[in-house]
Amino acid sequence: MSLFNELPYGLSASVKTEALLQELNELTAHHRAHCPDFARLLQLQWPQLTVAKSVAELPWLNVRLFKQFQLQSVPPEQVFKTLYSSGTTGTPSRIVLDAETAAIQSRILVKVMQPWLGKQRLPMLIIDCPATVKDRTHFSARGAGIQGLSFMGRQHCYALNDDMSLNWTAITEFCQQHGSGPVLVFGFTFMVWQHWLNAMAERGLTLDLPQGILLHSGGWKKLEQIAVDNASFKARVTELTGMARIHNFYGMVEQVGAIFVECEYGYLHCPSYADVLVRTPGSWQVAAMGEGGVLQLLSSLPKSYPGHSLLSEDRGIIYGEDDCACGRHGKYFHVLGRLAKAEARGCSDTFKAASPSATATSGAESMPQESPSTGGRA
Repeated sequence: MSLFNELPYGLSASVKTEALLQELNELTAHHRAHCPDFARLLQLQWPQLTVAKSVAELPWLNVRLFKQFQLQSVPPEQVFKTLYSSGTTGTPSRIVLDAETAAIQSRILVKVMQPWLGKQRLPMLIIDCPATVKDRTHFSARGAGIQGLSFMGRQHCYALNDDMSLNWTAITEFCQQHGSGPVLVFGFTFMVWQHWLNAMAERGLTLDLPQGILLHSGGWKKLEQIAVDNASFKARVTELTGMARIHNFYGMVEQVGAIFVECEYGYLHCPSYADVLVRTPGSWQVAAMGEGGVLQLLSSLPKSYPGHSLLSEDRGIIYGEDDCACGRHGKYFHVLGRLAKAEARGCSDTFKAASPSATATSGAESMPQESPSTGGRA
């Protein structure tokens, strides 16, 4: 069976695990044959491994390697698009997509989001500025997120000017045209809080979007530093905009296809095309259900680069599989925060408003080991 043809939350563990393992083993063999650096790493760290007998046996790459090497399994002339992680100290991760991988990524993103948004493309308010997506061949993490989700919307409206100030004229025109019906609002978490919600509150402004759906991701570190948790974030959104349907999602630019959306009970869910493991730091063995550790992300999509099995720099905890109260199949989990001393590489928290022409910058920061949140990077 091909997982790409399945519903995003329709497979039980007994069916999904076997199918996913087969596809991930095929990807390991593909990247071993087409990416010399990946093949050398496998030979050094997993010299006896040929075919993994369980997902726990799959080899993985530390996500930081994509900052140090341009790992790709396609020749340069087949590179269709390059994605960059958010700008931080040092070199950002560089992820190369060929046309096939980019097309599959878009297709799967639509399938994952349809259960939350419906099948109709909704008028879309983007909590960012137009400059973020000007270069369509070299995307930052923010730009990649906007570009990917823009396929879910229509009549796109940017809520911010390029200096990150409110474009209130555009916002009010959008709401006058579409505010009485369902709309999609998307932005990175800290951007939504700082440049939209706070900016409106400071000016005494509110919106009326009772059928709006907010999707947001990334930037939790800065909010936790000012004591803003997931519940208070949602409360402020509802207070200022009237929106009650608010979904955080977790993912990272280094792994296309691994998008984990928050359900109405506050858990992130694995779709049919991706999975998560939790590994105990030090021993790096798979942790038991309910135990915290480092998240390993698995995706059946990355074919143009060896990103199908990545050890992240985020801590998490898996609570169960196939038995969430929301009724969706798949593992459900929380992200607990960044590993201590790991570089902060969120999307929206990289913006430093130094001037109207400021670019995305950030310093290295550390994250408390147990700082509960449900979101992460995109």
